[in-house]
Amino acid sequence: MFNIRTLLICALLTAFVVVTAFINGHNEDYTIGQLRELYSSGKPESWPKASIDPGPAKNFKDIGALDAPVFPEGNQFSKEKAMLGKILFFDPRLSKSKQVACASCHDPELGWGDGKHLAYGHNRQNGKRNSMTILNTAYYDRLFWDGRAASLEDQVSFPVQDQAEMAQSLKAMVKNVKQIKGYRSYFQAAFGSTKVSLLAIQQAIATFERSVTSRNSRFDLFVKGNQTILNNDELTGLHLFRTKARCINCHNTPLFSDNQFHNDGQALYGSRQEDFGRYHQSGKQENIGAFRTPSLRETRLTGPWMHHGNFPSLRDVVEYYNLGNPSPIQRSVKVDENKRPITSPLLRKLKLTKTERVQLEAFLGSLSTQVQKIQAPELLR
Repeated sequence: MFNIRTLLICALLTAFVVVTAFINGHNEDYTIGQLRELYSSGKPESWPKASIDPGPAKNFKDIGALDAPVFPEGNQFSKEKAMLGKILFFDPRLSKSKQVACASCHDPELGWGDGKHLAYGHNRQNGKRNSMTILNTAYYDRLFWDGRAASLEDQVSFPVQDQAEMAQSLKAMVKNVKQIKGYRSYFQAAFGSTKVSLLAIQQAIATFERSVTSRNSRFDLFVKGNQTILNNDELTGLHLFRTKARCINCHNTPLFSDNQFHNDGQALYGSRQEDFGRYHQSGKQENIGAFRTPSLRETRLTGPWMHHGNFPSLRDVVEYYNLGNPSPIQRSVKVDENKRPITSPLLRKLKLTKTERVQLEAFLGSLSTQVQKIQAPELLR
């Protein structure tokens, strides 16, 4: 009787461990050698099963190397158009003060961001959000933290007209560019005409921005077959990223972004930095505090992090998610129930050990490449 009872208890405990491991995405234990072999095999279908919740699983595509960007039918790539767009991108005369260029907030030596938690714009005004990098914007479905722009061409007009950024009317911007004789030969080469128009400016800048993409990171080289380029901590961090740490739920696809909007508890309800994000575009309570999932590529170069730039280190970001979004709303704040942020159900305490948190951060570092040093073009006269 004792033996039967013991066997039953052991069987139940084994079943519990197996089910728990399956739920957490750890239905198998792997040695570091096995992980190295599997992840560098060039066969993602042989990788350990990712821990994906039912919602994200519907359109899930695993991480991997980026393909070349696709240019839209109505604005195909040409090196002449990209060159014109680059010159316009660095030209401060598109702004009202003639002191603020696109590159003022998107510096190539700062990961195509500005290194500030909030950007400076017209008359040294602070913006309301952190300047997102333009790296890999070719792969996004919608632009800006709140997704207000449907394309890169559409995106160009927003910072120009924003009174806290470039503070310029689109009509005045086009007029300013027309008055610069040096641009005529560039418009001729790009569009077959010296005519300067808003559409041509938008298409040129968008073409340049689509060409700003990540080079092969060490992660990319690893999954393409270079077995030794990631160390053991980085490799373990990769496995944690796809399993126990649950990052893969939002940071999937080769872009390391699902192109979706999520409330991760950062609406900062009732504070001076309150920001309802996607809600301002949709008007839906479910979108209060929802922001577009940023790509994690080049993430070591693009801090500080989050839409408000309040996280000064990647360690802060890892710790925040490990704690599962603690105390999103202060108890002292009076809440309008129609405006209460609804935090994503994807967030939960991860219970990562200190070693696992270090390993996860190490993996994130493998997604970054060297700073791109680009010679800013001379202003045309």
